[in-house]
Amino acid sequence: MSKKILIVEDNDDDLFIMKRYLAEAGFDNIVSASDAASGVQKAREEKPDIVISDTLLPGSNGFEVCAEIRAALGAEKPKIIITTGSIDAVDAVKAKKAGADDYCAKASDCAPLLAAMKKIT
Repeated sequence: MSKKILIVEDNDDDLFIMKRYLAEAGFDNIVSASDAASGVQKAREEKPDIVISDTLLPGSNGFEVCAEIRAALGAEKPKIIITTGSIDAVDAVKAKKAGADDYCAKASDCAPLLAAMKKIT
C-alpha cells in the first residue's frame, strides 16, 4: 500500500510487532520514532498519512504528540491513532480532545490497530 505510516513507540518489542503486522497487511512505507520530540519532528519532515503513537513516551505522551502534530500539520492529515497497553475511557476522551482519529489497545496480533486503520482510511 502506498500510505506512509509513522509509528511513535519507545518499546522496541512493540515497535517490531507493529511493523511486522503492518507489513503483512500490505503497508510497506513505515518510519518510526522512539520519543515524543522526534515523533513530532518526523511527522513534520515525513508528512505521513497515518501516525500511530503510544500513550506513554519519553519526554511527553501520545496526547501531546497528537496535539502538536495537529497544530503543525492540520486537522485532516495525517490520521492519528493513539495506542495503549490498557484501555481507559478517560484516555479515549483525552485522545479525541487531542485530535486523534481513533484510540485502541495494543494486542499481540495487532487486530485492534488494523481495525482502527481500516476505520479511519
